[in-house]
Amino acid sequence: MSALELWFEVQQFLVREARLIDDRHFEEWLDLFTEDAVYWMPGRTNPWRSGAVEDSTTKPGELALFEDTKATLTTRVRRLRTGMAWGEDPPSRTRHLITNVEVEPDDASDQLRVRSHFLVYRAQLETDKDLFVGMRDDVLRRVSGGLKIARRTLRLEDVVHDGKPLSIFF
Repeated sequence: MSALELWFEVQQFLVREARLIDDRHFEEWLDLFTEDAVYWMPGRTNPWRSGAVEDSTTKPGELALFEDTKATLTTRVRRLRTGMAWGEDPPSRTRHLITNVEVEPDDASDQLRVRSHFLVYRAQLETDKDLFVGMRDDVLRRVSGGLKIARRTLRLEDVVHDGKPLSIFF
C-alpha cells in the first residue's frame, strides 16, 4: 500500500468515526476500539516563560480529564442510554471536524501513529454552545484487516474549560 493510499484509509476511518459520534451511534463507535484501548485526556497548565508548551500537560498517573479504557467507555455509553446522565439531558448536538492528519508507521508492524487536529462544536438547549480545539495522538492497530483505536491521547488547547460537563466524546 502506498503512503497516499494509507493516508486515505486513515482519513476515511477518522471521518467515519466522527460521523458515528455526531449521529450518536456510540455502540458502533465503541467497536472501533481494541479491547485494550486507552482513551486519555490529560489536564493542561500554563507554562512559565521558560517552560515549553509540550510540557504543559499532566503526565500519566496525574490529574486527567479522562482516563478511560474500553470498559469504562462502554459504561459511559450505557449511562447515556439510561436517561439518567443529567449533563446530557437533553442530548448534546455535536459536529466533529478532523484535520491535519499525519500518518506514520509505528515500531509494531500492525500499528500506525496518527496525529490530527480537531474542532468540536457542541450545542445543547437553545443557547448553550461550546467549542473545543485540540489535537489527537492516536495509535491505530490493524485487527482482522481493519483499523481500530488502540490508544488516543487528546490535548485541549484550553487550560480552563468554562462549559458544561465534558460528557461528550472527542
